[in-house]
Amino acid sequence: MRRALTSALGAALSLATQLSAQTPVRRDSVGYGELLSAATAADPRGEQIGLYERSSRLRLQSIAAERLPALSIDGQTQYQSAVTTIAAPLPGVAFPTPAHDAYDAHLGAEQSLFDPSRAARSDVERARLAESRAQVRGSLFGIRQELTDAFFTAASLQERIAETDAGIADVSARLREMVIRFREGAALRGDTATLAATLDERRQDRLALVSDRSAAIARIALLSGTPLADDAILVAPVTDSMVRQVTRALDTLRARPEYEQFAATRDRLARQSQLATAQERPTVSAYGRLGYGRPGLNLLSTDFQSYWLAGIQLHWTPMRWGTTSRDREELEVERELVATNEAAFARALVRSVQPTLATISRLDSTLALDEHVVALREQVVHEAQIHLREGVITAATYADRSTALLVARLRRVQHRVALEQARVTLLNTLGVEVR
Repeated sequence: MRRALTSALGAALSLATQLSAQTPVRRDSVGYGELLSAATAADPRGEQIGLYERSSRLRLQSIAAERLPALSIDGQTQYQSAVTTIAAPLPGVAFPTPAHDAYDAHLGAEQSLFDPSRAARSDVERARLAESRAQVRGSLFGIRQELTDAFFTAASLQERIAETDAGIADVSARLREMVIRFREGAALRGDTATLAATLDERRQDRLALVSDRSAAIARIALLSGTPLADDAILVAPVTDSMVRQVTRALDTLRARPEYEQFAATRDRLARQSQLATAQERPTVSAYGRLGYGRPGLNLLSTDFQSYWLAGIQLHWTPMRWGTTSRDREELEVERELVATNEAAFARALVRSVQPTLATISRLDSTLALDEHVVALREQVVHEAQIHLREGVITAATYADRSTALLVARLRRVQHRVALEQARVTLLNTLGVEVR
């Protein structure tokens, strides 16, 4: 019986030794900033910036084409019920009578000489493009929090796996000692069984952690469009100094893309106001016509004739019945709306980070206590190892103390990763780039 139990324990010990000796192949090491950039680039909404730029470029080309001559070809035929006649009582003099049917085909050209609204319309279009870009960047901002959650979930599991591996290695070492003592008759059967059961439980915990981390890694890969191995090493950013800086400038920080959008909207409104002023000014253009018809320019002729004419025309609408002033007033109202929305957004942003700041402060203090607790638990386990070798305590007592150490280390890992996540969340909420 002793021989069979020894053989079984030896097999378990061999498997545990192999497990503890196996080091995950680090096929990849990737940082948070790299994944965030990849996730932003992989979001389909990012393509909207290129589409807006293309659309704006086409409109600007259309505005620029107004400087070129505008050509037109027209033709018409008509029949008149009456024509112009001249009845003069002059003997021997007969005035021609125009035909009742008339024909005309002509090529017309118009060249803009002065249009003050053209440059203003181009400026409005560029301002509208800047506003569209800012809107897209604002819509992409939400991907940050989703990636942050997935990243630090995987990072926490990564640290917990490392601590669990350390616990497995410790119990494996104790089990090897206990098997030797059992073979020598210096240990009880229950002691070796207790350590073997504890080892299997930690192996089960590790399997669950690895499975959860694989799911988190898969989520990160989908978000970032970056293929990642299940054992990819995630490198968290160092953000403590950045957090101290932004905390001091919390009320004046304007890094969120929404602020860029507010500024772009104000610029667009200013350009539209300039356009309204430019549209009040006159425009000047040259025109010309080359045609063929009957009658031509000589209305009394009955023959088909070619003709041409050219000139300069001015267009001005000095009286708009208050339309322009009302347009300016409407733009001013929109500017005030933008100002109030920006102020409300700034206040809401400051309020939203207060819980995160409190969490950071709490976790800073908690980690100091975690370090103290872990140090004490390590001291207890170290003494328990000596007592176990001397047979002063049972394996069950040692397993309890070893488990308490592992729980303390896992709690420290949880708090450490939570602190890193809280710092990154704060920076992301404020719009500060984290690399």
